[in-house]
Amino acid sequence: MAAQRGMPDSGLRVLEEALGMGLTAAGETADAVAAEGAYYLEQVTITEASEDDYEYEEIPDDNFSIPEGEEDLAKAIQIVQDQATDTHILEQKTVLPSKQAVPEVIEDFLCNFLIKMGMTRTLDCFQSEWYELVQKGVTELKDVGNVPDVYTQNMLLESENKNLKKDLKHYKQAADKAREDLLKTQKERDFHRMHHKQIVQERNKLINDLKGLKLHYASYEPALRVLHERHHTLLKEKMLTSLERDRALGQISGFQATLQLMETTRSYKIPKIQVGQSDDRKNVPEGPTQKGLREAREQNKCKKKVKENTKDSKFPIVMQPSPNLYLSKENLCPSKFDYKLNNIFRLHELPVSCVAVHPCKEMLISCGEDRLWKVVGIPNGNVLLTGSGHTDWLSDCCFHPSGNKLATSSGDTTVKLWDLSKATCLLTFEGHSHAVWSCTWHSCGDFVASSSLDSTSKIWDIHSERCRWTLYGHTDSVNSIEFFPFSNTVLTGSADKSLSMWDARTGKCEQSLYGHMHSINDATFSPRGHMIASCDACGVIKLWDFRKLLPIVSIDIGPSPGNEVNFDSTGTRMHTFKAPETITPTLPTVGK
Repeated sequence: MAAQRGMPDSGLRVLEEALGMGLTAAGETADAVAAEGAYYLEQVTITEASEDDYEYEEIPDDNFSIPEGEEDLAKAIQIVQDQATDTHILEQKTVLPSKQAVPEVIEDFLCNFLIKMGMTRTLDCFQSEWYELVQKGVTELKDVGNVPDVYTQNMLLESENKNLKKDLKHYKQAADKAREDLLKTQKERDFHRMHHKQIVQERNKLINDLKGLKLHYASYEPALRVLHERHHTLLKEKMLTSLERDRALGQISGFQATLQLMETTRSYKIPKIQVGQSDDRKNVPEGPTQKGLREAREQNKCKKKVKENTKDSKFPIVMQPSPNLYLSKENLCPSKFDYKLNNIFRLHELPVSCVAVHPCKEMLISCGEDRLWKVVGIPNGNVLLTGSGHTDWLSDCCFHPSGNKLATSSGDTTVKLWDLSKATCLLTFEGHSHAVWSCTWHSCGDFVASSSLDSTSKIWDIHSERCRWTLYGHTDSVNSIEFFPFSNTVLTGSADKSLSMWDARTGKCEQSLYGHMHSINDATFSPRGHMIASCDACGVIKLWDFRKLLPIVSIDIGPSPGNEVNFDSTGTRMHTFKAPETITPTLPTVGK
């Protein structure tokens, strides 16, 4: 008995050691096998049917019938009672005994453990030695015992815990992915919300701009009405003038017929007809119409003679080097802007459109919308000279390189040249069909260039007094024009958002620059000629490399438009005139 009791204790001790080693060393490798469930070995003894103690009940036959010839009341009553008893037994619920869980045998547990650990050689040795002992009778199966239920339950719980951990890992991954999707959706929502707000703001801005344009266009209706009335008045005057001209021509033809008749009647007194006028005709008094025709013929003859004698000026082939190329590259301007208002000159009754400083003397020219230009001394502001002659507002002015002449452009579609010593108009160039915005002198002083609202620019010869070239290419108003210093290259800036460079000798466009998003109001060269500055109607200034024809930098000083841009004498600072009442402080340029 002691031996038999010792065997289960030793088996349990071996089981505990195996479980301890299995729980500590098996680790993750045993989880896959444990997830499949434990294996159980149940000992069952099969007996004969005669040895079974269970009593089987016979199922009554519902279709039982009493055979004929054996009718008996007592038997019939007994049969009815048996059927009722059977029915009562069937109505009762039969409760089957629950199957008890059979614990796992230690032998199977150890085999399963070795299989989980992958110890195949140990498993083979264990099975061979174990079954050898069983066959020899040294070890009996019933003496080994079973694995306690707590160990089996622990293994099941561990396998379930492992499965739960896997599910938790999957759920965490799904939660992380859902979180990322949520953040992405929130960002997209914020982006679309900001985009929607931006579109709403742009829509409101466009609505306000449209309202302003409608008001602006409505303000043009009275002016257009006045212009239409003036146009009709001029047409009537033109018709009356043409009628008077036809009447004068009819009178002239009548006088000529009368003179011819008089000459034929007096031909018998004249020995031969002379080509020139006779003495009798000289004594005939001259009428006002004949006198006007004679003076017009003489003026036309004088003009033809002058034009035949004048020749076109030649564009210089060998240009002198620009003195601005030898300017010092050092920054001569102060690092801070300490500009102060020194004086205010009240010169014009209407807004001032242009100011130009004399290249040699301390004086400046101001042009206004009152159709006047004035020469002002600096710094006192004394008006030295006043010029008038344009029939509409003045848009621009420019000094002759020598400083003794002045060119002005106006809204009356003309360009005028003035002698500053006498304040008289020397020449008037007519040829543009709309207002002239800008004018500039060639460095040789023989040519003047002008840009107009009619989308064209013109090169004028002051000696032959005619237009040498008309520059076609822009699709909108040409707002600015300037000659490259000591060169035959012309720079134009247009409302079609482009800059163009032209050869003044041929009148052809050599290059165009694009980059502005709004109408270009002004463009100019730096003193050294290596950069171009341009400003547009939205306050954006761009600097261009003239040698590479590429943009350098863009400066936004908007939203008010930039009307004019200029460099200082060193080419390191830049001035921008924005609104008619505002001047932006000088800005440092990028390159030198």
